[in-house]
Amino acid sequence: MGEAKRRKEQGLPPKEKKGKESNSLSNFFKSPRLGLYLGATFVIYLIYDVIRYYTRS
Repeated sequence: MGEAKRRKEQGLPPKEKKGKESNSLSNFFKSPRLGLYLGATFVIYLIYDVIRYYTRS
């Protein structure tokens, strides 16, 4: 027996659908690409730091 049928037989109202958040910042942190972005930023910083270290006299 499905949940909708059971709820109807018990006289309960239908389940409410959960709304999605429109906050783009919270969606960014939930994204699985966050690790990729942080890793890429770290690698770019390391390359910049190595270049700066070796060009300094």
